[in-house]
Amino acid sequence: MPRRSDVLAGAVASLVLVPSLGAAAPAQAAGVATGADWTFGSRAAISDVAKSIRADVAYKQGITGRGVGVALIDTGVVPVPGLTSGNIANGPDLSLESQVPDLLHKDGFGHGTHMAGIIAGRDNTTGTGFRGIAPDAKLTSIKVGTGTGAVDVTQVMAALDWVVQHRNDDKANPIRVINLSYGTDSLLARDTNPLASAVENAWKAGIVVVVAAGNTGKQITVPATDANPIVVGSVDVKGTTNPADDTVSSFSAADGRKLVAGFDMALSVDVLAPGRSVLSLRNPGSYADTNYPSARQDDRYFAGSGTSQSAAVVSGAVALILQKYPTATPNQVREMMWGRNGATGILASTKPLELDLSYTFSQPVPTWALNTAASTGDGSLQAARGSSVLTFGPDNVALTGENDLFGPFSTATWAKASKAGKAWTGGSWMGHVWTGDNWGTATDNQNNWNGRAWSGRAWSGRAWSDNGWSGRAWSGRAWSGSSFSSSAWSGVAWSGALWQ
Repeated sequence: MPRRSDVLAGAVASLVLVPSLGAAAPAQAAGVATGADWTFGSRAAISDVAKSIRADVAYKQGITGRGVGVALIDTGVVPVPGLTSGNIANGPDLSLESQVPDLLHKDGFGHGTHMAGIIAGRDNTTGTGFRGIAPDAKLTSIKVGTGTGAVDVTQVMAALDWVVQHRNDDKANPIRVINLSYGTDSLLARDTNPLASAVENAWKAGIVVVVAAGNTGKQITVPATDANPIVVGSVDVKGTTNPADDTVSSFSAADGRKLVAGFDMALSVDVLAPGRSVLSLRNPGSYADTNYPSARQDDRYFAGSGTSQSAAVVSGAVALILQKYPTATPNQVREMMWGRNGATGILASTKPLELDLSYTFSQPVPTWALNTAASTGDGSLQAARGSSVLTFGPDNVALTGENDLFGPFSTATWAKASKAGKAWTGGSWMGHVWTGDNWGTATDNQNNWNGRAWSGRAWSGRAWSDNGWSGRAWSGRAWSGSSFSSSAWSGVAWSGALWQ
């Protein structure tokens, strides 16, 4: 029997990151889901998802993502089985939980862990057990969202800048891919939007940025509206590995406008990938796990639906492509994404293409490059947030206007620094200390960036020590205690937060 998800995960207190976040259409991204749009079919094991996108073609050639780094900007990752075999690292924790030792780097929401499993999870190095799409890729987690999903757009901008400046820290596994399941309902034009500019800067630095189209069921979200990133929509695989019966997921964002090479494109989804009922690693006791117990399968797996899951599948696939074609540019990789034109349900006259690695691996690397006008990035920060507002502490102090977490923020000054790759100096972003300066001691077989540098800082006159942390701790494989108090986005959610 098909099941129905009664509420989108993270709807009450969450952020725009991930699912599509449709703040412009909050009924699509948050709140109670109604009607047949939220019915679910058979669950899809990662092994079957890999067959569906024809990753088996890569595996037969010994292509597993080795030597390719993937940055995951999300809610963090916890060391559950499948994420402790040595290919996971924790970059800086830029979230509001970074000052609590037991929460540093840890994923209290469950979303980042789910994404990490899809992209690069593995039980061991021998090729047995659970395997993500690119099991030998090196995944670096940059945490921006709390256990409720709370985050500001400036934190995501800071994370993108950090990846650009630290992409070659691991010489053996340079970061070539960013997974960004984040979006806002901002109406600010891409040619001045600072979030779009941060994505463009990463793209021009040689990093393929993969973004979720959103779970609004219609309008795509920012930065999926930008010309550069690979924008991913979701298909339902109907419990099979044969793409002939695939249909576009009802929740998947589809339309909108995307300016490409001077042309206004009506179809803004670049590629489709499985995103309905994808089984990945469970984070016991997390927000999603606690609120959606019916999504659990056995002790270790959890079913999630959304364009976030689809984006993670594509990020893993990009790692495979880059291992095979190590000199391919981001523009070339985006063109190589286009394969099988099979799914139905989005814009009948111009159907987006499903990911098919057998097609990708059979074609020569494209030689042409897409030339687009760059975003200045100096537009209004508040406009870039759209309707998403981060609130803080027991008094629900709102972070609004032209301010980041530490006070007044000039997007014009930031834009120059970001384009030059100089927004970060050590652990400081745009003149304020956000994190530690270097890599610290490894734990749980994971390398960790130093953290806990915000103490004593203030936002709108309130010290971080007044923050109302509620003592939540990570012990082994379970969360205990209550969640961070009052940190919520209004009307937004992690994209991919359709748990079932």
